[in-house]
Amino acid sequence: MHISKKNSIRLVLWISFFMAFGASTQAAAIFQAYTHTDLTNKVDDLFKQWDRDDSPGAALGIFKDGKIIYARGYGTANLEYALPWTPQSPSRIGSISKQFIAMCIAMLVEQGKLSFEDNIQKFLLGWPDYGTPIKIKHLLHHTSGVREYLTLVELMGKPEGSGYVYTPTELVKTLSRQKELNFKPGEMFSYSNSGYFLLSEIITRVSGIKASAFAKKYIFDPLGMKNTHFHDNPNMIVKNRAYGYSQKKDGGYRLNILRLKVIGDLGVFTTIEDFLKWDQNFYENKLGNGTQNLINMMLTRGNLNNGETLSYAMGLNIDLYGGLKSISHGGSAVGYQAQYMQFPEQSFSIVILSNLSNFRTGMMARKIADLYLADQFTEPPAERQRERSLEKTLKPISLPLAQLKKYAGKYYNDELDITYTLDVENNNLILKLRETSNTLIAFSLDNFGWERRKLEFTKNKKNRTTGFVLQEGIVKNMRFEKISKL
Repeated sequence: MHISKKNSIRLVLWISFFMAFGASTQAAAIFQAYTHTDLTNKVDDLFKQWDRDDSPGAALGIFKDGKIIYARGYGTANLEYALPWTPQSPSRIGSISKQFIAMCIAMLVEQGKLSFEDNIQKFLLGWPDYGTPIKIKHLLHHTSGVREYLTLVELMGKPEGSGYVYTPTELVKTLSRQKELNFKPGEMFSYSNSGYFLLSEIITRVSGIKASAFAKKYIFDPLGMKNTHFHDNPNMIVKNRAYGYSQKKDGGYRLNILRLKVIGDLGVFTTIEDFLKWDQNFYENKLGNGTQNLINMMLTRGNLNNGETLSYAMGLNIDLYGGLKSISHGGSAVGYQAQYMQFPEQSFSIVILSNLSNFRTGMMARKIADLYLADQFTEPPAERQRERSLEKTLKPISLPLAQLKKYAGKYYNDELDITYTLDVENNNLILKLRETSNTLIAFSLDNFGWERRKLEFTKNKKNRTTGFVLQEGIVKNMRFEKISKL
């Protein structure tokens, strides 16, 4: 092919500029060219505030009829090295990982190695007997009643993303120490990361290889997803990866590092271009025996004991948006947000990967769907409501200092194997754990809380404080015993 001297010089200048200035987002856009239309211009406007060299941002993929019709990166994937977001940037997808674990389970069912009706005690030796069996299907559909592990580790002072690392083995032990469930299996739906973590452990024990290796062998490799993996090795190098960030109160950004070996409920790194291959497999399955049986399993919605059908299938929400059938799931990890939204009857999908903790990927995906599918909607799309914190729903009161001092002491919980210290400082009751402290807010005598948590003190016949019962959302009845005074 003949290239003019003028064009050759221009190409050399662009390459030199790209290398010298760390591949700025403006330069990167040159290498992400897709046909621009009025619609894509409107899409770009949605991401405009993050499309800067000094800001984390996102990568977007819009799929139609098996092809990427628009894909772009906005902002910076790595602020330290000024790496721009592109459709080829690997990023964490948080809970969107659950659908890959669900597919692994479906493949083991297809192979005849387990059943959706199996009691999980069959695979998790030492798992407690709660009187009613917890089945594989309960974990898949969030109807198990198993306590949320993210809440448990947070109550232990080891929140996700902190410097305290917990291993899969430790996590299984912690869950196995729980004396009760949130509810009877199958009685209600309650979204639980514990269920999908336990499913990853079951995959490992049934298949004889790590769940991450099983997914690579039976999903990622067959689909050609070369830049996708379950990240259960925190020391693994991932080239050109997006790093997670959160905004600082005084301006700028904070780097968020997630060093976990735990996978199942999260853990997948992928790219926009790789995700297209997964998205298309729903229409024409290439995995396992190559039939649609696996896809039918994935799209089978769960049921409660009373016969009610859930909108949640296997790692996927099946619902209506604008009157159109949608298959979707969101994801978050420390410093990351992601959203996958498929409209199967329109052969249309949206994927957004972000490295900013407060980026509302779900809202953005719905706005993009509004742009492309509004003329096909049969009803107005419904907006989603956000939860209110405990402090905003209850009215705080003041208690005398003498009353607060009665609560001071050390309190132990054997399910978490942790001790809380309660002390009085500056006329406030303070809960201390490791290097952290929280001010407890009184709502009535013996009833306190902070953020979403409720704490009620227990007393004996002599009206002396003997302990407290802690509640956080669906995690109920965490009983702490007072073991000493201060």
